[in-house]
Amino acid sequence: MREIVLINITGVDRPGLTAAITGVLAQGGVNILDIGQAVIHDTLSFGILVEIPDTEQGKSVLKDILFKGYELDQQVRFTPVSEQDYQQWVGNQGKKRHIVTLLTRKVTAGQLQAVSSITAKYGLNIDHIDRLSGRMPLDTPADKGKGCIEFSVRGEAADPQALRAEFLSVAQELNVDIAFQEDSLFRRNRRLAVFDMDSTLIEAEVIDELAKAAGVGDKVSEITERAMAGELDFRASFKERLALLKGLDVGVLDSIGASLRLTEGAETLFAELKRLGYKTAILSGGFTYFAKQLQAKLGIDYVFANELEVVDGKVTGVAIEPIVDAQRKADLLKELAHKEGLRLEQTIAVGDGANDLPMLAIAGLGVAFRAKPLVKQSAKQAISTLGLDGVLYLLGFRDRDGQL
Repeated sequence: MREIVLINITGVDRPGLTAAITGVLAQGGVNILDIGQAVIHDTLSFGILVEIPDTEQGKSVLKDILFKGYELDQQVRFTPVSEQDYQQWVGNQGKKRHIVTLLTRKVTAGQLQAVSSITAKYGLNIDHIDRLSGRMPLDTPADKGKGCIEFSVRGEAADPQALRAEFLSVAQELNVDIAFQEDSLFRRNRRLAVFDMDSTLIEAEVIDELAKAAGVGDKVSEITERAMAGELDFRASFKERLALLKGLDVGVLDSIGASLRLTEGAETLFAELKRLGYKTAILSGGFTYFAKQLQAKLGIDYVFANELEVVDGKVTGVAIEPIVDAQRKADLLKELAHKEGLRLEQTIAVGDGANDLPMLAIAGLGVAFRAKPLVKQSAKQAISTLGLDGVLYLLGFRDRDGQL
């Protein structure tokens, strides 16, 4: 009678070990039903679920594996599996899978305990845990670290909304980011990424910088803050702020443009997206003048932003239609996806303000980046602890995959 056995092998990793073990199994005419291997700090954990035939060669295979393990200085454990248990395991395939991604400056046991406890609470089983971030020296400064752990989980969440709410609460408490997304074909097949500009690609709100030069900085900054938090209608607030810039000398644009700083991780993110064949775009409620500078610097394919009207060397304070507001951003995302022959599930949108929420909602991956609480709560995913290149982790990108 055939046997089904789970073989677990642990010990110091070495070249040729897998070949040696499977060689013994091959001599016994064994069928492989499942297999998995992981190496952590040069220590191997190797599991093989096998079907052993009722033959002369098959009868000695477990003894031969035990001897081979001893020869290779490995610990070997056998666990019999009934056909009923195996058939139940087979029947569970096809269940939904999700990816839980933990992003932080430094990974702690408390963070992992929180994530794993919440997944278990909502009926999800962890199948795999992988580290996507590179190895970090022990003396890495606290604000320079990059840690990312990816959990592959199986099952249907008992209450997805409550699960997300609990992840968000724990993330705020532990100063981490926790992303929860379906592990679908589209997650690995995205091809268009669009970005807000101000406070997303750059570390400033350009209109606030212009207002400072015009002597109305405090007033405009207050309106900007409320608009990005969702307290004011963007279109109305944009016109109000722009009107306050009337008479500003156009000569200040160059100096402001030269002073703008890219957000942490922006250059890495765009270099990798370009290498992976993505199309990229700026969809900004800011100004084309500055967006074009970023386009040249980062190699961005498309730019859609607002025109800053200038007459006789002075800013007129009049808004030129169409204004790139919240709905316009969402419409542009749809148009670009159609132009590139893509489904919306294959798109990524990243922004920080309330006027970004419509495009974040329809993108396959919508990320609120260093956003206000209202935006973080409303968006599908959020990144606040790492730089902009943290978006790569949500795609399953490993640091070792990079070529920078």
